[in-house]
Amino acid sequence: MSEAVTYGKYLMIDELLSLQEPRDDIEHDEMLFIVIHQVYELWFKVVLHELDYCAKLLSEGDTPRAQHTLKRVLTILKVLVSQLDVLETMTPTEFLTFRERLDSASGFQSDQFRALEFALGRKLRASVERFPEGSRARVALQERWDAPTLWDAVLRYLADQGYDLPEDQLDRDVTAPIEPSEQLQAVLVQVYRNDPRNAELCERLVDLDEGIQEWRYRHVKMVERTIGSKKGTGDSAGSLYLRTTLNQPLFPDLWEIRSQL
Repeated sequence: MSEAVTYGKYLMIDELLSLQEPRDDIEHDEMLFIVIHQVYELWFKVVLHELDYCAKLLSEGDTPRAQHTLKRVLTILKVLVSQLDVLETMTPTEFLTFRERLDSASGFQSDQFRALEFALGRKLRASVERFPEGSRARVALQERWDAPTLWDAVLRYLADQGYDLPEDQLDRDVTAPIEPSEQLQAVLVQVYRNDPRNAELCERLVDLDEGIQEWRYRHVKMVERTIGSKKGTGDSAGSLYLRTTLNQPLFPDLWEIRSQL
């Protein structure tokens, strides 16, 4: 007879609770720091899972469920932002009690966040090459590098819906940055004026774009509040680097058309 499934076994609670291992005797605030970042990684995993599902639904023309999936991602983004409120309860002096233990470890090395950026169209080759050949992170990022982005899935969906999209957009290099296109914007204006259902889908993408930008801004402010302009762990540039990621829309065409409606 198979062993009964329990809450603890199904969720692997024993294994989960064994994963908070500081490098030495734990400082009081180090437990919070470890758990918050582990939870971030779990949420990143879920967001990637949902974005892949959204792209699949779009390829099947299932607009309602694709919108519902985007709504779930947006709700998760709110949770990611609110977790920064918890992290900010740790003062700069409390962080300093264990910061040196982080050694070369840095959030800059989160391959799942890089994968999230890739899925949303911000691909940097250096992010792939940062990880050793054959490593889980390198393999996962290479797959994301080669794969179409969510924006590519949206463009293909609109074409399937009967819109005459520019060929250079449908056949674009999926590893290249998403650049604004006046021809594409003309099509999007027509979507907004005449197609409420797909205009609403586009608005959920704007919500997603804005949500990612909000998370980036709050992340910068949290880092500045904690370490100021010091270099980050792992010799990263800290807040100086993070500031360069602000105000960079993921889907520039959806912002450009605002003045044309």
